[in-house]
Amino acid sequence: MTIKEILNSTEHRPWKKPNKSWKYYQEWNDAIFLHWQVELHELKKFVPEELEIDLFEGKPWISVVAFTMEKIRPKNLPAFRPISNFEEINIRTYVKCNNKTGVYFLSIEGGTSLSCKIAKGISQLPYRFSNIKRNTNQYYSNNIQFNDRLKIDFVIGEKINKKTALEHWLVERYALFQDSENTINEFEIHHLEWPLNDIELKNLELNYQRYENLLKNNPIKMHYSKGVKVVAWGKTEITKLKK
Repeated sequence: MTIKEILNSTEHRPWKKPNKSWKYYQEWNDAIFLHWQVELHELKKFVPEELEIDLFEGKPWISVVAFTMEKIRPKNLPAFRPISNFEEINIRTYVKCNNKTGVYFLSIEGGTSLSCKIAKGISQLPYRFSNIKRNTNQYYSNNIQFNDRLKIDFVIGEKINKKTALEHWLVERYALFQDSENTINEFEIHHLEWPLNDIELKNLELNYQRYENLLKNNPIKMHYSKGVKVVAWGKTEITKLKK
């Protein structure tokens, strides 16, 4: 499907897409979603006060999403494989801001050092480099500096033909909010709906000490997706509250 066709498919969006020109294209492929329901008082420690934590039936959630970033590029330039393609892991929660529902990243890891530096410099997103490897049924990451480790052994299951309300709430997000020193940066994105499959975990090893009170036990919900093609707009800055 072409970018024009993706942009013209908007029935699933919760609000209208921006009327200005998009700036970046990227693909989020072979994604593994692991979801935990968490306690609000614990999650508030990691989310800026300018963002309202979004709740599903009164409870907040966080997710670990491990995928392959591919073909990321500015609108008028071709992708350059050594920089445009890399493995990525993000730990995210769900927030509201500016009358929109979106995600907020507690952590972002990229598997290529140069890609992390460029992405962090352009977007101010909290990218950091980790040693990440994957094959057909395994995803592995290790970060010596932070002592973070993730190992997923999995088998892809049956296609999910109709998302539940919770599944839709967790994955269909079309805005990102992230904090810098003086602002909350809003990024709008657009893609077709995520295609989902069930996933069976054969083994999960997860060590993120900063989030040990959030990532407890096994995830409650899990999914796999073959991926989506994404267009993204530039950031909109929202001034932080003065303390």
